[in-house]
Amino acid sequence: MSIVTLSADQTDALQEIVNIAMGQAGDSLARVLDTFVVLSVPRIRLIEAEQVSQSVAALMDDATTEVTAVRQSFSSHLRGEAIVIFTSGSVSALSDLMGYEHSVDAQTEKEVLFDVSNILVGACLNGVAEQLDADLTFSAPSIISENVTPDRVLTGNNLPWNYCLKVEVNFTLEEKNFKSHLLIMMAEDAIATLGESLNEFIAAI
Repeated sequence: MSIVTLSADQTDALQEIVNIAMGQAGDSLARVLDTFVVLSVPRIRLIEAEQVSQSVAALMDDATTEVTAVRQSFSSHLRGEAIVIFTSGSVSALSDLMGYEHSVDAQTEKEVLFDVSNILVGACLNGVAEQLDADLTFSAPSIISENVTPDRVLTGNNLPWNYCLKVEVNFTLEEKNFKSHLLIMMAEDAIATLGESLNEFIAAI
């Protein structure tokens, strides 16, 4: 099997594009929650399906903590999956910031996670698409893993590709017990299309 990769120049351009898009996502979340959002530097790499579980676990400070993951697929010019992973304690912190005065039930917890995921995924991927002059469509968010250890969020067996281009970013809130991880995985057959769009982006600079 021939593996499509990005050149050094293409990777540098994508890093710049994602940095800008993540800043927009962080700003959007900060406005909704009225608190300062801290972002990590995006990490971009090619990864095989069987490495996904290990890479998700490596994001966590504690491999035994329970997490919940929300998935949204995206398609059109680019295709892939966006997954937001929330650590334990996130719902309580988010509910408080979003104005819920009492403890929330299970359905409301899901709505809170869906709202935050929509903000992060929508702002980030739309920011990337805008810079690449591309259009995207999104699926509705859904829970793919709930209260599981990080190594059980995803497995290579349930992923519809052999390898992908993966972008990782961590979001934390300065004053709350909140941490989330945004993973964007572009499917193997979309990497070549992404490379063409990056070439056009570089040529226009």
